Amino acid sequence: NEKNLAQVTLAAVADGVITTDRAGRITYMNPVAEELTGWPMADAADQPLTDVYELVNEVTGEPLENPVSRLMRRSANRRGNTNAVHRALHRRDGKSISVQDAAAPIRDSEGRLIGAVLTFSDITIPRQLARDLSYQASHDALTGLINRAEFERILSQLLSDAQETEHAHVMCYLDLDQFKVVNDTCGHIAGDELLRQLAALFRSRVRDVDVLARLGGDEFGILLHRCDVEEALHVAESIRELVTDFRFFWSNQSFAVGVSIGLVPVSDHGMSLAPLLSAADAACYAAKEAGRNRVHLFEPDDSQLLERKDEMQWVNRIHSALDNDRLRLYVQPIVPLKADGKTIPRYEVLVRMLDTHGTIIPPGAFMPAAERYNVATAIDRWVVSNILAWIGDYHRRKRQSPGHYSINLTADSLTNPEFLAFVLQLMEHHQVPPESVCFEITETSAIANLSSALHFMATLNAIGCEFSLDDFGSGVSSFGYLKNLPVDYIKIDGVFVKDICNDSTANVMVASINNIGQEMGLKTIAEFVESADIRDELCRLGINFAQGFHLGKPMPLASLSDVRMMPR
Repeated sequence: NEKNLAQVTLAAVADGVITTDRAGRITYMNPVAEELTGWPMADAADQPLTDVYELVNEVTGEPLENPVSRLMRRSANRRGNTNAVHRALHRRDGKSISVQDAAAPIRDSEGRLIGAVLTFSDITIPRQLARDLSYQASHDALTGLINRAEFERILSQLLSDAQETEHAHVMCYLDLDQFKVVNDTCGHIAGDELLRQLAALFRSRVRDVDVLARLGGDEFGILLHRCDVEEALHVAESIRELVTDFRFFWSNQSFAVGVSIGLVPVSDHGMSLAPLLSAADAACYAAKEAGRNRVHLFEPDDSQLLERKDEMQWVNRIHSALDNDRLRLYVQPIVPLKADGKTIPRYEVLVRMLDTHGTIIPPGAFMPAAERYNVATAIDRWVVSNILAWIGDYHRRKRQSPGHYSINLTADSLTNPEFLAFVLQLMEHHQVPPESVCFEITETSAIANLSSALHFMATLNAIGCEFSLDDFGSGVSSFGYLKNLPVDYIKIDGVFVKDICNDSTANVMVASINNIGQEMGLKTIAEFVESADIRDELCRLGINFAQGFHLGKPMPLASLSDVRMMPR
């Protein structure tokens, strides 16, 4: 009865079970073991286990020692498990399955070793799932290339190799030019197909030992293994030419794209992973700044890259200032040149940053980096939020006009649909009189984003806000676009204004801008008024308003709490 119970129990076990005698010959197999090995018990009985249960390394295919043979050889006194290596079982029919197994000794009542029991299970499906997950974790689903995480892991290994062996490697950072045109014209499906085709194109120019990755978006990375700089430049240039000659066809349309490539040597000079990636990104950006579709080699004393690095450091300082409330509002008077006693005080709203020691930092030091690295909208939000709250509070307390405030907006804010909703919400929340608010946008940003600018301006115009076109005259198509923009003021570029008294061309330019503006019913504002002579000449030309150090320097907004600087 006990024997029958044991047989039934083993037959019901979900794992394969094989028992052997001390010589390693099979004495029993349960039905699961028969199914997994392909050997019926009648054929397997008294056969050496190594003939029925044949193991190989799943990765290399090399034969592996049978767990029972290993157990017997070692005369182990505990369960043995050798699953550190992925193991595959060759079935009788020639097929293979992934297995997980364990062996244990069988002893008699006196403790003598009389055999062994082997248990094993089919883990083919779980192992394949694990492989799939591992692949997905290290590869880009769209192109099949390795992803950024895996790229950085391999790059770290190359850094160690370069430091230990002095082997030379080179990292290439690739950023596509004109990719957005395809995405915007034909949609993301077309953009995805373009990325797949370019990935195949890049593969044709790298060796098997090199590493090609998609780092994200339209950015790719290549690690050229044991390659000197001269050869790397040749490879990068060949890739650039290949992309230049490539044409992408979609829906009866043909598109040309380019690629900007930054190169950084992976050497033994002690550069760690983060600075290396930063240098590659900076080199790629330098290639774009030089005209796009170029190759740029990183050099430690490269002035362009040093400027780029300095700007990247500014980004962290800007975020810190925003997080720790170290931005301050300043205002500068905008003075009417023909005062009639009825003009309300006017100011341009300016922003300053405080460093960690409380020193004031002018916007020229941090705004270029903010605009280049997409932080400008965060600054605009802070400025708009604080100035509108101040105007609304003053209006509620004093029950009189708080004045007229010109608020600068960057191109990023102008094209951000969420920013428009943000402004409208603040205007309503703080009960801001819209006639007190004028938004200043640059001519270049308005023209570059004309449809977004028109929508933004029309929406705020409809509730009573005004608009001023800043730096007018700096663009090449100023007058052609002016009639399409619903602006109330033209702010003449200070480059012309400051030379108005000693440069006839500048004088004629200012006069022309003013004449056209007046003809269109717009008021003109001249900036950079730094002397009485400039002011007098502007008066003679009929300019409406002026702004500059001669008429009033920027001052903290807080100084206007109860006092208004009346126009001169």
